[in-house]
Amino acid sequence: MTRIAIIGAGPSGMAQLRAFQSAKAKGQQVPEIVCFEKQNDWGGLWNYTWRTGVDQHGNPVHGSMYRYLWSNGPKEALEFADYTFDEHFKKAIASYPPRAVLWDYIKGRVEKVGVKDQVRFNTTVNNVEFNSDNQQFTVAVHDHYQNQTYAEQFDYVIVASGHFSTPNVPEFKGFNIFNGRILHAHDFRDAVQFKDKNILIVGSSYSAEDVGSQCYKYGAKHIYSCYRSQPMGYKWPKNWSEKQKLLHVDENTAYFADGTCAQVDAIILCTGYLHHFPYMAEDLCLKTHNCLYPEGLYQGVVWEKNPRLFYLGMQDQWYTFNMFDAQAWYVRDLILQQQTLPTQAEMQQHTQQWVQKEQKLKNAEQMIKFQGDYIKKLIAETDYPSFNIDAVNDIFMQWKKHKKENIMGFRDKVYRSVMTGKMAKPHHTSWLYALDDSLESYLDNDNHEPKAM
Repeated sequence: MTRIAIIGAGPSGMAQLRAFQSAKAKGQQVPEIVCFEKQNDWGGLWNYTWRTGVDQHGNPVHGSMYRYLWSNGPKEALEFADYTFDEHFKKAIASYPPRAVLWDYIKGRVEKVGVKDQVRFNTTVNNVEFNSDNQQFTVAVHDHYQNQTYAEQFDYVIVASGHFSTPNVPEFKGFNIFNGRILHAHDFRDAVQFKDKNILIVGSSYSAEDVGSQCYKYGAKHIYSCYRSQPMGYKWPKNWSEKQKLLHVDENTAYFADGTCAQVDAIILCTGYLHHFPYMAEDLCLKTHNCLYPEGLYQGVVWEKNPRLFYLGMQDQWYTFNMFDAQAWYVRDLILQQQTLPTQAEMQQHTQQWVQKEQKLKNAEQMIKFQGDYIKKLIAETDYPSFNIDAVNDIFMQWKKHKKENIMGFRDKVYRSVMTGKMAKPHHTSWLYALDDSLESYLDNDNHEPKAM
């Protein structure tokens, strides 16, 4: 019996489980699947933990999620084509759900089809190697339930552990004498702790934008954000200042390249993440930066040096859940031999064509369309339900426009579902004043008067 190992039961791993279940439901013979998940439940980053540093087993904490996080992009751009938000919640909801709502949604799809028995939770993958003699992988793991290690053989390995869990942590002169707290966004768990504090955000991408916004929402005294190349450029509140590159700090002051300085109580490094796979043998390990088309992965997923190995979700992401689906369905069909691969040289040439296209992209609109085109091509190869990707591209562009208009109010906008054609329902409370991010509060429209919309 052919055996498949999936590493990680986050959105990508869950997509892969769903893809194989879909084939099985249509009467196809499916190999034995074992999914290894280091956390105690599935959902990946959406499975919130208050822990930072190391988990209860002494392993690095995977999650970078924090309390009060709400989606920073419209749910209509990430909706599953085979399982809509309306189907899950039985009613229309707003376009920017909090973490608990999205976690409930992605769990709902895989719970409906019953694939949880294929996941071994609290099991950390320690090493993956390939034996060219028998053409099999050896996957060595630690089962924390039983406190024992063991190894098993697999014919295919699918790496679905994501790339937002190993922080990129730069160091600046003076960090060793700074009297306040210094942390990476990976360890940011609660904006309330920064109430009445002066905060410095280092970085100018999505985590900088969102962590700073959370601190503003929950009462930070003043927010400074600094950028290396260009500012975020939004219409920030009066107590948010954008600065040029951070040069150094002393005991309580940050100094910037524009000649200004600011006294700060805490420094939050929103400086991105590393693609890091310490459990993969050197000859199997993807080494890439954050880009839309990683080199070495044919169709964005197939390890060109060994096409029995796949990486899901390794791209910089505009699209998320439905892109992971497109990848998972394609990988499934390769394993089920419903697709065939070209030669290694042809795969590499194909990848280089996409890489060169990416290098010519000049703005967000082109990047969105580039990733949309990639997903179109994958979906065309499989039976994953087709959907209007051009319409999703348009939603992304509306989202960008709404953020420019009102960075603290864009989450109050609503969009039409590409999958159902139905309009989202405005949330009962404007995001800026919605301090309770629980599933129950979010869904309870009946007992709330509309506030500050």
